[in-house]
Amino acid sequence: MIDFDGLRADRSWQLTWSGGRLDEAVFRLTPDTASGRRALAERLGADATDPEQWEAALIEALLTDPAAADLRRLELHLTDFHHSAHRAARALATQRRERLTSLYFGHDFTYLYEHSTTSTGGTIDPLSRLHEGFTDDIRTGLWDALPALRELTAEGGLLFDEIDGDALTSLTELRLRGAVLADGAVFPRKAPSVVTLALEIRSDVFGTECPVEQLDELDPAGYPALRHLDLSRAEFDVGDFGTLEALARSPILPQLESLKIKSLQIQEHETDGDPLEALAGLVPALAHLVLSVAGEIDVEGAARVLAL
Repeated sequence: MIDFDGLRADRSWQLTWSGGRLDEAVFRLTPDTASGRRALAERLGADATDPEQWEAALIEALLTDPAAADLRRLELHLTDFHHSAHRAARALATQRRERLTSLYFGHDFTYLYEHSTTSTGGTIDPLSRLHEGFTDDIRTGLWDALPALRELTAEGGLLFDEIDGDALTSLTELRLRGAVLADGAVFPRKAPSVVTLALEIRSDVFGTECPVEQLDELDPAGYPALRHLDLSRAEFDVGDFGTLEALARSPILPQLESLKIKSLQIQEHETDGDPLEALAGLVPALAHLVLSVAGEIDVEGAARVLAL
């Protein structure tokens, strides 16, 4: 039987019960209770010799317990993700989560691919797992265990082999921060049921911006249900006009009902001519949808035209 008293005292798990069953669970390792975590890991039957494995032990203990079978919402904010990402995925896959409709899985970062700090003060180099990933999600059967999942938020670098859209048949909302796939891709190859897709990505730790070619992954064959694309927190290597131009040419655009972009700052040198004329040339492709700009709008020449 799981040591719920020990987990409550540790405070890394925040649990919400409803109608006598566990409904929501949020995990974030709490530094304040680290001194008692070894003893807790031992009571949970885990190998407690490596402190960087204790996070994984706490996650496994809850997710493999029958009490977690009816979870509706789960958040896993990982610290020692070089161990816990795989073990969390494996624990989730121990049973089909028929009620789990919302999942956050990932780790915090400031700059993509920066070295992360472990619970013991060590470092994790995400790029050491390029093309390998951290979760081993395909082999563990993670996605097949989540038939009811409607909302997925993934955050981090190189976490997953693939987000298997064929298995996630109920998934309608997908929010991504970083390059979450092991090969450095920002979007899954396909997500047939996703209606709303949001991406947050900025320059990585080396100052490299996301290649606009990543948008090529979004095509009608892989994303037939996509209607709302939110790029209000995404920056690409061709600037605002180049990004909008790429979207205007994209085969996914005709099926979109709404599109959000980060900003619209355009200088004459970016358009080989009058920016206003260049923007006007994109209007026919965008006219059918609701286009919103989250940040600054500053188009060279606009003030001059308005003053006429």
